[in-house]
Amino acid sequence: MKPKLFNILFALGCAAVIGSCDTMPLAVPILKPLTFDDQYYANLRAYKQSNHEICYGWYSDYAQSYSPGQHFKALPDSIDVVSLWGGIPTPATNPIAYNEMRYVMLVKGIKMLSVKIIQMQAETWTKLDSAGIIQYGDTLLASVFNNNLDGMDLDYEPGSDYLQGANLTILVKHLAEKLGPMSVNPDKMLVIDYYTTLPPSNVQPYISLLVNQAYTQGTTTSSATFLQSRYNSVSWCPPNKFIVTENIGDWWATGGSPFTEANGNTLDAYGQQLYSLEGMARWNPTQGHKGGWGAFYFIRDYNLDPPYKFMRRGIQDANPAVH
Repeated sequence: MKPKLFNILFALGCAAVIGSCDTMPLAVPILKPLTFDDQYYANLRAYKQSNHEICYGWYSDYAQSYSPGQHFKALPDSIDVVSLWGGIPTPATNPIAYNEMRYVMLVKGIKMLSVKIIQMQAETWTKLDSAGIIQYGDTLLASVFNNNLDGMDLDYEPGSDYLQGANLTILVKHLAEKLGPMSVNPDKMLVIDYYTTLPPSNVQPYISLLVNQAYTQGTTTSSATFLQSRYNSVSWCPPNKFIVTENIGDWWATGGSPFTEANGNTLDAYGQQLYSLEGMARWNPTQGHKGGWGAFYFIRDYNLDPPYKFMRRGIQDANPAVH
């Protein structure tokens, strides 16, 4: 009797549920992340070591976890260099981000850089001379080697501080003993990024890359002419060391501002308006092939469909896949 009663009640319950299905949430299939075999990742790492235009970006939102966009594992595989604008994750401070960062470094070949806005103020540094600069430089080196990172990004935005001009050269030469192409660790990168204040030309032999913040700022458009002017101001830097970047933190919805190429073209490969992030990937200075392109706060490009829409387009434009 009990089994029969249970079956009757169960059937009635099912009928009630079916009858009220218009008020129940529908089941939504969950898409599983794509997976690839070992050969894919071996090829990816080999690509990172090849002569190609690199994709460079400042990344910061990995302290969060509620979206794949806040995870290192969700970065586009073909990004080459990430500057850790959100700080350096450690096993103690953020074990999830730390483990994912190590994974993409090891498996995907993405380089991770410590980054610092380099300034020395009198109230902070009582010994403002070469010894003080060397001491400051040692703290920067420690951030790289103590965290087993791939190099240092010096964000050069001087104000009234002490660390500019000849003093910047002292710092760069000290760092260049351990980082960059002239060092005992040439695989460890030494990068300078800047906006409009130019670093001194004598740093050139010691740095791996010179990254210009060629942001659409104070205007609503960008162009090859504008980018050419940015390179001309530092033409002492070989083109293959020069990187141009857009501020996608402000321009994420469109992938930048409307962009005009050197030949007057304003359309992308789909016949639609070309925007500056993709335009930067397509552009080269007249003096030769550039080193690469990238973006500040490129995480916001994740919000488009597909995720990282314009970063992925730019990677393809700069380094077309071989079919």
